[in-house]
Amino acid sequence: MPLIIVALLVGTTLLDMAVQPRAAKALRSAAGLWVQGLGLLAGFGLVLALCGNPLAAAAATLMLMAALVLGSNAKHRVLGEPILFSDLALVRALFRHPQFYFTALSRLQLLALVGGALAAPAAMAWLFVPALAPHLWGLAVLGGALALLAISLRLPPWRDLAPVPDADADVARHGLLATIFLHRQRWRASRDPLPSTATLPGPANAGLVVIIQCESFADPAELFSDPALALPGLTAARGAAWLHGRLLVSGFGAYTMRTEYGVIFGRDEAALGFRRFDPYLTAAGEASHALPARLARSGWRSLFVHPHDMRFYGRDAILPAAGFDELIGLDRFAPPTAEQGRYVSDAAITDAVLAQIAAATGPTLLHAVTIENHGPWLVDGAAATGSLSTSYLKLVRRGDAMLARLHASLAARAQPALLLFYGDHRPSIPGATSPDGPRHTPFVLLRYGTDGQMISSGDGPCDLSPAQLHHALIAALTAA
Repeated sequence: MPLIIVALLVGTTLLDMAVQPRAAKALRSAAGLWVQGLGLLAGFGLVLALCGNPLAAAAATLMLMAALVLGSNAKHRVLGEPILFSDLALVRALFRHPQFYFTALSRLQLLALVGGALAAPAAMAWLFVPALAPHLWGLAVLGGALALLAISLRLPPWRDLAPVPDADADVARHGLLATIFLHRQRWRASRDPLPSTATLPGPANAGLVVIIQCESFADPAELFSDPALALPGLTAARGAAWLHGRLLVSGFGAYTMRTEYGVIFGRDEAALGFRRFDPYLTAAGEASHALPARLARSGWRSLFVHPHDMRFYGRDAILPAAGFDELIGLDRFAPPTAEQGRYVSDAAITDAVLAQIAAATGPTLLHAVTIENHGPWLVDGAAATGSLSTSYLKLVRRGDAMLARLHASLAARAQPALLLFYGDHRPSIPGATSPDGPRHTPFVLLRYGTDGQMISSGDGPCDLSPAQLHHALIAALTAA
């Protein structure tokens, strides 16, 4: 068995050298290799405890490492990030909504993963060893590796590695598996902020706030370097806005929850530390900081509209804790027709939002998250420079129509209100967009006075993080 373990460690080290981003030197740090080795030994011990066959356990562990490398490189190519420790929390969502994750893989890669997943249990059953001794050895290896790993991560030099959340740099320096363990350790050490008792900083100048987080909404004129693709609704909203500019989101092509969290909770990624990778994992401990919780302390009612599974990101538990009085989910919408596509349309969400506005009887916050413009999109044409996707253009124009319709409806309502509209992240369209380029999306914050007139702050375009946009919204709500 020692030779099998040595071969496993050598093989997985070679696999890790293929992970993107790659370091300038061939090997990772010695500390990283130690952590990786212990993690792989734990995996080997677990499989050995189950099947009792050392060769099968080594082969299975090697295959798991290969799948991790394949998945991380695919993710890095499409989204600009390696696999993170926080991605492991989405395993259940992977089975519930596989279309969100497997579109980054080629057909051959997907076939290999599915085939391997189906073949592994059959192979383990075929190679199962009934003798008790190897199973006990597996438990011993598993327990010993986990104990050594837990102790190591608390001692120098490991306790001082990866002090800041820089996934690319840490993967390049220490390796993928080591970075997952190190980052998880740093994340577990983070603490909730002190509870907030803050309310609005002054009297509100409007009794209605509408927030629209639009799926993959970006300015196609900028995205595809063609001014002729400018969106009319966005253009008009920018001209009438209280404030508008670029929203500096950290994700590309995914991680809706990062932007959503920033706008709702108002805590910047610098303050979040390692929580920034998936802030919804710990958002329940920060619920008192959320905008609806603050508004509730001033007598407001808040609603969250999203025609999707509310268990995604744990919204079904987090959002009520954060002060939302009602969640309007997929069960409140008619299924999309074949002509509409895979998801509930932006037009249907607009109808739902306008219906809630009409039914509101007091100060109300409406936060809607759209989904119609979810990828993948095809590259099927040439722009002035580079490629474009007419499928993306069709869907982003529907989001723009939503903005135009809400803008017109709130102006016609002739009552004080605020409308905030922004994109959660740019679309990942291989061959047309790249995570190596800009990541910002547009935002417009519109303030409506009595008689429907637009009120401007007089400020020019600005760059804001999602958390800063949260505070800009409160400033607009309480401005004179």
